[in-house]
Amino acid sequence: MKSHIFLSSALLGAVLLSACNVDTTGISAASKRGPHPKTNPNAIVTIEEFADLQCPACRGAQPLVKQIIEKYGQQIRFDFKHFPLRSIHQYTFVAAEAAECAADQGKFWEFEELAYEKQPDLNTKTPTEWAKILGLDMDLFDRCTRSHIKKNEIMADYDEGQKKGVQGTPTFFVNGKKVESKLDTLSAAIDEASKGAMQRL
Repeated sequence: MKSHIFLSSALLGAVLLSACNVDTTGISAASKRGPHPKTNPNAIVTIEEFADLQCPACRGAQPLVKQIIEKYGQQIRFDFKHFPLRSIHQYTFVAAEAAECAADQGKFWEFEELAYEKQPDLNTKTPTEWAKILGLDMDLFDRCTRSHIKKNEIMADYDEGQKKGVQGTPTFFVNGKKVESKLDTLSAAIDEASKGAMQRL
């Protein structure tokens, strides 16, 4: 048992050392994903989805997300929040880091959609293949993922989710209130939030 612990510690140390040696020129620790491009960054109603890119239920919720965005468009702001369930999804953090590195090149939402489409194929190498499909600058992308520079941003999302009571994925919030992952309940919550905000203006 002790030898396994030693090896794991040594491996972790090697990973951290290699990350420190990565040239981070042109990459940033901050997330550049922004809200969904078909929605309004300044809308009075904000929908947040806490999700895990390796989560089958999150993949299953994609049609719901698309319906909500198609229905409300510029009336809402739609934000993605990382909630990687690392204890059950082996590659979720790899995917999350890759998505954030794609965001640096303006391709977060395209990467997210491709990741869900090809989710059954996810492993340590597939995010690089997906980046190539999206036509990303691969030197920039590779340096970004190897540096693990996005880790703190992803964990900040996760910590926020925990504080809000997120226990599984996907979990949706409308203006800070948790809402069931169904079209009718989400629509009702959006309509109510929109009406309430308009009355306060």
